[in-house]
Amino acid sequence: MTTPTDLQSASSPREVWELLRAGNERFSTGNTAEPHRDPETRQQLTAGQNPAVCVIGCSDSRVPVELLFDAGFGDIFVIRTAGGCVDSAVAASVEFAVEGLGVDLVLFLAHENCGAVGAAVSALDSGEIPSGLTRVFVEKIAPSVVEARARGEHVELAHARNGAEHIAARIPSVMAGLENKTVGVVGARYRLSDGRVDTTYENFGD
Repeated sequence: MTTPTDLQSASSPREVWELLRAGNERFSTGNTAEPHRDPETRQQLTAGQNPAVCVIGCSDSRVPVELLFDAGFGDIFVIRTAGGCVDSAVAASVEFAVEGLGVDLVLFLAHENCGAVGAAVSALDSGEIPSGLTRVFVEKIAPSVVEARARGEHVELAHARNGAEHIAARIPSVMAGLENKTVGVVGARYRLSDGRVDTTYENFGD
């Protein structure tokens, strides 16, 4: 029987996501349980890790992944880049999380008022692509801007969906896990305004 905060005892990828959503509800309402943040847990983890979920998120300091899901040490394998952009190193890290650590769920987490997304929007509006390294994430996010405008939705929602779809379709270990129903992929957007997470994409191999 899974306790309300025990991600690592979840029996399926879908249950991991349900527990993460429950943790976000606690966080957004100020009723956090703050699990796995004690010295005993920290000491136990010196022997190794067994996270339940891999989260690809933005480097933004306002989006502390473990806190907004009311999780603790050893619960979440977090990969952060500006805009949550996926390159070969990020893809390899996801593969390590799935194959090497046995995570049940891969979550692509975008967020409200993202600076990297804002840079992509500005570049498309002005027609001026940055010449520095900022160009890397602008080019990766630009398709989401185009799609969002065609759909009439927030760019971060499209970016979360596109990021999750990319992971589900292009990382071999994730593709195999979806086929075997041992891994799930979710896309979501975190709202800075109220602390809540919106689901934009779910794939549990169904």
